[in-house]
Amino acid sequence: MPRVYRLETPLGEEEVRRLRAGDVVYLSGLVFTARDEAHRRIVETLRRGGGLPFPTRGLAVYHCGPVARRRDGGWEIVAAGPTTSARMEPLEPEFIRLTGVRMVIGKGGMGRGTAEACRRYGAVYAVFTGGAAVLAARAVERVEAVYWLEELGMAEAVWLLRVRDFGPLTLVIDSHGNNLYDQVMEDVRKRLHQLLEGG
Repeated sequence: MPRVYRLETPLGEEEVRRLRAGDVVYLSGLVFTARDEAHRRIVETLRRGGGLPFPTRGLAVYHCGPVARRRDGGWEIVAAGPTTSARMEPLEPEFIRLTGVRMVIGKGGMGRGTAEACRRYGAVYAVFTGGAAVLAARAVERVEAVYWLEELGMAEAVWLLRVRDFGPLTLVIDSHGNNLYDQVMEDVRKRLHQLLEGG
């Protein structure tokens, strides 16, 4: 049975390093979205020594291009399904280092560079079920702010969201070098070998 945690941002390094691949997390607090263009913009800004319009240390970044609509003078998130995380792999290690995020959320897994950054800087990678965009949106209590909407468009803009019990998030990469997907594939290889040998 997986261990289940209810956590709140900002996340501290100590609590993140307690998590292990296979754990399940329900997250509350501030989460911000960032896809390809937002990753590039944030990394380039921080490389130049510039500042971001909100503090990112200890937060979770969600690989997501939400669908939002205007409501009562603000925004309502209608759907917030995850984007394939591998697209962000080239920038994610530096993104983790520069922003100080403690959790990366998406779908489909990430590579060795992200895994090493998680180990080095005390972060984790978790997945949210693809195809459950409306369920994800239900966890959004409100939109705190949206940045670069005009320049990047709705999907690529950065949405700062206050969430309550966002999940279930399955931890795939922990801060100790463990990768749930690698573990599952290793178990499959072992079982296949046993079957082929008549076991």
